[in-house]
Amino acid sequence: MNTKNNSCDVSVLASNKNWIEGKAVEQLKFTAKLEGMTKVVGMPDLHPGRGNPIGAAFLSTNKIYPYLVGGDIGCGMGLWQTNIKVNKVKRDKWVKKLEDLDSPWEGDREAFVEEHELKNWDDALGTIGGGNHFAELQKIDKIVDEEAAGKYGIDKSFLQLMVHSGSRGLGQMVLNSHTEVHGAAGLESGTEEADAYLKKHDYAFKWAIANRALIAERFLSSINAKGSRVADMCHNSVLPVDGAWLHRKGAAPSDGEGLVLIPGSRGAFSYIVEPIGEQKENCWSLAHGAGRKYHRGDSRERFRRKFSVKDLQQTSMGSCVICENKDLLYEEAPQAYKDINVVIEDMVDYGIIKVVAVLKPLITYKTRRR
Repeated sequence: MNTKNNSCDVSVLASNKNWIEGKAVEQLKFTAKLEGMTKVVGMPDLHPGRGNPIGAAFLSTNKIYPYLVGGDIGCGMGLWQTNIKVNKVKRDKWVKKLEDLDSPWEGDREAFVEEHELKNWDDALGTIGGGNHFAELQKIDKIVDEEAAGKYGIDKSFLQLMVHSGSRGLGQMVLNSHTEVHGAAGLESGTEEADAYLKKHDYAFKWAIANRALIAERFLSSINAKGSRVADMCHNSVLPVDGAWLHRKGAAPSDGEGLVLIPGSRGAFSYIVEPIGEQKENCWSLAHGAGRKYHRGDSRERFRRKFSVKDLQQTSMGSCVICENKDLLYEEAPQAYKDINVVIEDMVDYGIIKVVAVLKPLITYKTRRR
């Protein structure tokens, strides 16, 4: 789909095989009417959000819209290659060892704050949070592009750890401080208010990267392993690109050098991809996951009738899910999400990515708290 909404280009990068909810497209068209908006693109994982769609990129001139970025500034994906050989998997033993990643970290906080150039310690650092956030131990199911995998040091012999989390309460505080004064309205770039927001945004962005690093450290330490970071990318942000402001809400960046991580649901494959082509038509952005098929409330009602808690603690792929919050377990059931394979196929067909590797889940950690 490609249309004009006033002077703004509106497009959705999805094939007829994909399922895009009409409400999400309506929300996308609504954002196109915002002052200064020149281009909006829905990714193949597009789905409705709170007023604005998730899985989209928005390009504007002279206007910054904090509400489009949302409250989880800097949320994104990180990947660590572990030192665990694939033939040394001890899944059940590791599930028992992964006792609690929800409580405040008790390590050397002062050194961590200094290393990551943070202002001070926050007890939320190193915790995953709720919603669709997770830490997932994975094995490489298939290397599709041997040359690209070798370039980035991806080795099929070792397990991988993927972490999805963001700035936790910090990003929400930044958004709240804006909406309390301005509501959903934007800020004129270059003004004192815009500069103040961007300063807070950039700190939350940096905080989120540090948070993912500490989650990875805690997870791997729990199972007596180590890892090295292969990639890290944020899918909620506003950044200057090509003389304009690029807002991403659930859209992975494709304007830098390096790999992009696109997770499936916890019962599906995840993908490591590399952007190809000039990327301008897709606003230098890609899908950030499979995208929800059912809303959270619908998922709870629908899947409680079909599955027991035990059913959802082990997936059809043979992986284990650590999630002791029953509501969250049903809200995040793999069946609540669209088909990640279709999302990936759409982007391949549009000529904006090539697949480097396919990852299969072994253990997904969400929360030990009920």
